[in-house]
Amino acid sequence: MTTHDSGSAPKPPAKPPAKDPWDLPDVSGLTVGVIGGTGPQGRGLAYRLARAGQKVVIGSRAAERAEAAAAELGHGVEGAENAVCARRSDLVIVAVPWEGHAKTLEALREDLAGKIVVDCVNPLGFDKKGAFALTPEEGSAAEQAAALLPDSRVTAAFHHLSAVLLQDESVQEIDTDVLVLGEARADTDTVQALANRIPGMRGIFAGRLRNAHQVESLVANLISVNRRYKAHAGLRTTDV
Repeated sequence: MTTHDSGSAPKPPAKPPAKDPWDLPDVSGLTVGVIGGTGPQGRGLAYRLARAGQKVVIGSRAAERAEAAAAELGHGVEGAENAVCARRSDLVIVAVPWEGHAKTLEALREDLAGKIVVDCVNPLGFDKKGAFALTPEEGSAAEQAAALLPDSRVTAAFHHLSAVLLQDESVQEIDTDVLVLGEARADTDTVQALANRIPGMRGIFAGRLRNAHQVESLVANLISVNRRYKAHAGLRTTDV
């Protein structure tokens, strides 16, 4: 005679609670490299992060140029040739002109292996009507970076920041959100936390790299806003 367990079936294990999207890592100990750190955007980001207490190394094709720019920025910023900058850094921001984007990354493939790479390059063209978005073969600058750097963890962020405001020492806070895109949550969380280090800024997750094109392209619209209103426009995400 077969007996049956009259008890109820065991309950499936409870699902762990969803991770708090604002629970971000401590990135204060990371060394941040800025490739293209002698250009307006790169200098501005380097200055703001170093002013917030981050260890920053700026890179250039010429070490002497990087060292001179670092001395001007102060706040402990150091300068080095691009490959040395990449090797010395835990996380590397790419802020080079679009025209040199692919060539620069191809040359640094080995030096950037294993690193979080933050691409903030905007593929834009200019004519008498103003700025307009370009569409790279890969879909976006960030996707081009991911294709060229298969051993790096590529994210995209810092596209919509005014280089003028970033470099203005009299500006204490920059009131803007930073849209962050990437494939791995740990990496985008790290980049969000880095953005949060700059007073007034807030890192916001905005999707995977396949959505980077429209984020990069929006800079053309912001340039039009700035020209019409003589402003340095940024972005704020509501209800988040």
